[in-house]
Amino acid sequence: MSTPPPAPMSSVLKMPVESIRIYNTLSRTKEAFVPVEPGKVGIYLCGPTVYKEAHIGHMVGPVIFDTVARYLTYCGFEVKWVVNITDVDDKLIAQAEQRQIPMAQVATQMTADYCANLLEMGVDQITEMPRATENMNEIIEFIGQLIDREFAYSADGDVFFDVVRNSEYGKLTNRSPDDQQGEGGKAASKKRSPGDFALWKAARPGEPSWESPWGQGRPGWHIECSAMSRRFLGETFDIHGGGLDLTFPHHENEIAQSECCHGQPMAKYWMHNGLMRASTATGKVGGRSERETDADGDTAEASEETKISRSKGAGGLRTLLAEHGGELIRYFLLRTHYRSTIVFGPEGLEEAGTALDKFYTFFDRYTRVTGKSFYLTESDEEDRSVIQRRDAGELASDSEGLLSEVADLRQSFLTKMDDDFNTGGATSDLFLILNVLNRYVEQNRLEENKADPDHVAQFSRAVETFRELAALLGLFLKPQSRAGGGASEEVLDKVLQLMIQMRTDARANKDFATSDRIRDELAEVGVTLEDRKEGTVWRLG
Repeated sequence: MSTPPPAPMSSVLKMPVESIRIYNTLSRTKEAFVPVEPGKVGIYLCGPTVYKEAHIGHMVGPVIFDTVARYLTYCGFEVKWVVNITDVDDKLIAQAEQRQIPMAQVATQMTADYCANLLEMGVDQITEMPRATENMNEIIEFIGQLIDREFAYSADGDVFFDVVRNSEYGKLTNRSPDDQQGEGGKAASKKRSPGDFALWKAARPGEPSWESPWGQGRPGWHIECSAMSRRFLGETFDIHGGGLDLTFPHHENEIAQSECCHGQPMAKYWMHNGLMRASTATGKVGGRSERETDADGDTAEASEETKISRSKGAGGLRTLLAEHGGELIRYFLLRTHYRSTIVFGPEGLEEAGTALDKFYTFFDRYTRVTGKSFYLTESDEEDRSVIQRRDAGELASDSEGLLSEVADLRQSFLTKMDDDFNTGGATSDLFLILNVLNRYVEQNRLEENKADPDHVAQFSRAVETFRELAALLGLFLKPQSRAGGGASEEVLDKVLQLMIQMRTDARANKDFATSDRIRDELAEVGVTLEDRKEGTVWRLG
């Protein structure tokens, strides 16, 4: 399965910025971001186990770290972002048996579904997307090195990590080896300690397996990520990401494997995104299961009461994307700080859609003022390209009026992104810029035929900054269909044109009460009518 192509980004700055701070789950503090290798950043994000179609919860991490990758590149770093695919697992085997097809076929189909969803949501910064089955030699070699260092042992075809040998086990989540119960059943009788976990599992009849020094078998889940991150990013890399629910046991076990094998830190910064819960969930919000925003920064895995998962009925992502579009869902996810819980439901999606319509309406206004589309194409001139480097977007220090206001808001946006990638605050600043731009158009009557060219030029430069910042969030890069799709938009336009004609007829008959009622009732449902020389037009918002 091919990796989604990386977005074209410009050359990096000569000196990357030094103002970025990241909340590190390991230290439970915000730390200044200083990469392992100056000017370069390696990011590893735990990807999906591809046994069924992706659900909305699977998109949280990719959207967040796609934005992180965009921002770090913009700030001058050369970014390598790896997202793994777990394509061998008990769940995959069970699904293959149920569907009566090979496990590899299930994995290929579901990986294709996952990648299609990523691209629909604008996630295109991924550099590598390795699959576990393509890295079996690296996995087996890694296990062998742990055995040689006496941190792992073989037992009748299985291989286990010896948690007692690792004196630092549990440092990510403040747990002891006794908290790690590991596999039960027949495997339990082979362990030296109950908390030992499997690195290699002996083959069972009829299951996919690979040859190894310990016999036919397949890898455990945790060792796959340790092996693939080392292959693509090295023994120590910069950022390891994942959902809050992966801190234990998955990330705790990754740390144990990698650091016992290499004798050095696995990752400098551990970033964990908050999980998603349904707006109708009965589980308590903000309890111990969701402590990612507690003052002390403590974390714990999400409770089954609140976490959105397949078992809670999550699914139908393709239907959701078809109904709302990828940009709306991306914007919905980014309105919340990545470490906070995302409350998912129709109310939130509707609110996000209403907000996006205000931006789309402005893009129509931009076209009326400048005669150009807000969206850029390959044929656009150099002066219409998206600003992709932080220093290139700086406005002149002596800017006045509109550009001075926009410069201040740009700095506010960047300050929030520097502070642990606060996309929630950044989207608020994007709205403030929108308000400033709309006010400027109205005060200077830029939509009129004889608008001052200097005012139009200043407006156009301010919009460049808006486009620059929106692109950092992966927003407004290409036109989006509205009202849930082209067919619905066409129907909506026909209905509104009919109502506009009814209002026009009422005014012609001097029935101003009816005319005003049509205008006011449409405004109540979010439709604004604008009377112009060429006729009345409608817009949402």
